[in-house]
Amino acid sequence: MRKPFLAGNWKMYKTVGEALDLVRRLNISVGQMRDREVLVCPPFTALKSVSQILTDSQIRLGAQNMHYEKEGAFTGDISAAMLVDVGVEYVILGHSERRHVFGESDTLISKKVPAAISANLKPILCIGEKIEERQAGQTQSVVLRQLEQGLSAVPKDHAAHVTIAYEPVWAIGTGHTATPRQAQEVHALIRGALQKKFGSTAETIRILYGGSVKPDNIDSLMAERDIDGALVGGASLTPESFSRIVRYANAGS
Repeated sequence: MRKPFLAGNWKMYKTVGEALDLVRRLNISVGQMRDREVLVCPPFTALKSVSQILTDSQIRLGAQNMHYEKEGAFTGDISAAMLVDVGVEYVILGHSERRHVFGESDTLISKKVPAAISANLKPILCIGEKIEERQAGQTQSVVLRQLEQGLSAVPKDHAAHVTIAYEPVWAIGTGHTATPRQAQEVHALIRGALQKKFGSTAETIRILYGGSVKPDNIDSLMAERDIDGALVGGASLTPESFSRIVRYANAGS
């Protein structure tokens, strides 16, 4: 059985002091939960400080991006080794904002995923369609292309280290959320593609939903068969809302 996975992507929010305040409060409310995995992804500047606070916590630490090279003349970038050095365990790759605001291609992202695994990081590969692609009936082709290219260099024996996050671009920060049925349809599509590529290993790969996840819709999303958790944006920035998401109904405690 796949352990539920609730991840908070803080994006470009929180100074170091604000990040520490947030994670201390999360530690009190959800820091010792063992029946699901909880992840926070602060900005780069707060990673080391947050890591120190999480030493005795069940909350895991993630980063929001990384470069695929081990080192080099890449001004402003961060390597996988640098992330590991400050205690990072997970890294978000291919987030819709990286794809559509910063122009990251499938090819670029496909280099980052195996680079993360090689450094003992666990990648969270984000995939999802834009509103015009959904309206044109291209959801399936877009999602499968991004999935296939993102995992193109991942061998079967490393596939269990990967988490997939389906984030329809039209639902991110817009207040519009895919209905549980819409989300489940795409999650089932992704699960089927993973089974075709990795065989039975696909049953161990968690697929998260991301896109305006909030306390008032998490319960219905998590009731769906192939939704294993959530990649949460704005609602992860306050301890009350993120704690409620982590403690979704029927979570076991």
